[in-house]
Amino acid sequence: MKTAQGTLVIANGQLIDGTGVKPIANGMVHVVDGKITYAGSAANAPAAPPKARRIDAQGGTIMPGLVEAHFHATYFNVAALEDLDIKYPVEYVTLLAASNCKLLLECGYTAARSGGSLFNVDVWLKKAIENDIVPGPRLAASGREICGVGGLMDWNPDFRKIGMEGLVLLVNGPDESRAAVRKLVKDGVEWVKTYPTGDAAAPDANDHHTLCMTFDEMNACVATAHNHGVKITGHCRANAGIKNALRAGYDAIEHGTFMDDEALDLLMVRNTPVIPALRFELASIERGPDFGMPQRIIDGHIECLEGGAESARRILKAGGRIGMGGDFGFAWNSHGEYAKELIFFVNYVGFSPLQTITCATKTGAEIMGRGHEFGTLEAGKLADILIVDGDVLADIAILEDRSRILAVLQGGVLKAGRLLAQAQPSVN
Repeated sequence: MKTAQGTLVIANGQLIDGTGVKPIANGMVHVVDGKITYAGSAANAPAAPPKARRIDAQGGTIMPGLVEAHFHATYFNVAALEDLDIKYPVEYVTLLAASNCKLLLECGYTAARSGGSLFNVDVWLKKAIENDIVPGPRLAASGREICGVGGLMDWNPDFRKIGMEGLVLLVNGPDESRAAVRKLVKDGVEWVKTYPTGDAAAPDANDHHTLCMTFDEMNACVATAHNHGVKITGHCRANAGIKNALRAGYDAIEHGTFMDDEALDLLMVRNTPVIPALRFELASIERGPDFGMPQRIIDGHIECLEGGAESARRILKAGGRIGMGGDFGFAWNSHGEYAKELIFFVNYVGFSPLQTITCATKTGAEIMGRGHEFGTLEAGKLADILIVDGDVLADIAILEDRSRILAVLQGGVLKAGRLLAQAQPSVN
């Protein structure tokens, strides 16, 4: 991915640097050859070269680009689990995924970690984005997911003679678990996504179900992933499944819905980040009936919403790390609504806007393993910057309004936003 050349100055806006400290009312950022050289008060800023490019933040907010920590590029209007493996051929899935990546960038998200991808499309999307073939976030790929036979993602009955090709790798025992991880590593993933527990949406593996993968299978996945230098995460709702994942050495926990004190203690000792993806639950409750969702599944989402919100509060209070990622791509939780997750954490869970933004920038970059490169506006880091028309701390819902996004920069290059549109020549 190309970075800008020369000097860029961004000024006339509130500066939120992503570290969690209080904002600077009149901030300024200097960028040289795509990297930040100064981020702080305009009053203390060094002199910029006379020919430096300048961006006027117009009294709005200057902040790090957002990080979507649970991104399904290949999900598109999924109305039932079965849609994931039979809805579209790989060619169309790839086109949809490229479109979703472009949309994510236009919404102010300069980086994303895949939470699972059909056909390993995200591996190739990452290459295309890095080579400036298609626009999109800096991407961490995870490819196809791993689930135990008969678990959450194994819904096709054997008599149909249909496997889960393109969606998941089904495993039965530690040997098959190791083989599945090796296959993904060979294909170029950075994260291995597994399914240790069930979900409210599953017909026979509910959110307290822990038999989707055995501890031995999980342990084999972890050992193999770490042996090859890649990280591993898991869809973990049930308390016992969360503890199994932590004891096995998982690098992140998706959802972390039901946690007792022992699970929280394990989490804190290991400093393992959690990506709750909670707004999905609210969307399922509110809009699920419109898509024929049975009441028993809606009841499960209600339980997950309440349990997940309480777990998130406890994790933050204990000093743990929370990433922001919303499981978007379902019919009732669409791509393009990414900031609804942030709004939800402020309005429902009770995080402050500054805490939420820190989770969505600094912590997100750390989860990707790239906190030293981006996620905060600090000298030496890539100039992945979001400029917004308005005060996002006074009204975080501004982030949902794409018309309020002035500029989205990656490495100092203007990629999206009103300023880019204004710079484009009109086509008659």
